[in-house]
Amino acid sequence: MVDAQIRARGIADQRVLKAMEKIPRHLFVDEGLIGQAYNDNPLPIEQQQTISQPYIVALMSEAMALTGREKVLEIGTGSGYQTALLAELAERVFSIDRIAVLATGARRILDALDYYNVAIRVGDGTYGWREESPFAAIVVTAGAPRIPKLLIEQLAIGGRLVIPVGSRHSQALLKLTRLSEDPNDLKREDLGGCRFVDLIGEHGWGN
Repeated sequence: MVDAQIRARGIADQRVLKAMEKIPRHLFVDEGLIGQAYNDNPLPIEQQQTISQPYIVALMSEAMALTGREKVLEIGTGSGYQTALLAELAERVFSIDRIAVLATGARRILDALDYYNVAIRVGDGTYGWREESPFAAIVVTAGAPRIPKLLIEQLAIGGRLVIPVGSRHSQALLKLTRLSEDPNDLKREDLGGCRFVDLIGEHGWGN
């Protein structure tokens, strides 16, 4: 998977590549789909959610430019696969999912893999996790109609927000870097088109 789908498509961050080689993706998919776990496409999981295709996970992870010393926020725990990668790449990970059964399932797998540097909360991720801010990086694993201002406010200066933004059917994957105390002072990069499930919440597509 890593050689054919990740490295071959231009992902060059060695820490990301090693993490993806290490983490058994098949543990994060439904039993009936294990045979497809290493294909380069998204797969359905519980509660009408998805596990993202490996290349997109790698692209988002590389965009955060993590060194291993950061505190990171993830919006949308889902199956926990991206969470596990973040646990390899960052010092501490805070992850939020609005669906309790997904958070519980992800916690179980992460514990089995000895990822104890991850805290998971059930709630509306569009509010972020203010008491643990600022974050060096924030990744949103669902498509938003706009950039949630609260998440920008919880970035450290120099922090990166990686988020899909657009309609319910198509988004642009954006990397936003906070340049100063002014939350409107951002460097914006478009990493390409994508399609994610809806970001549901007060500052997303509503409840």
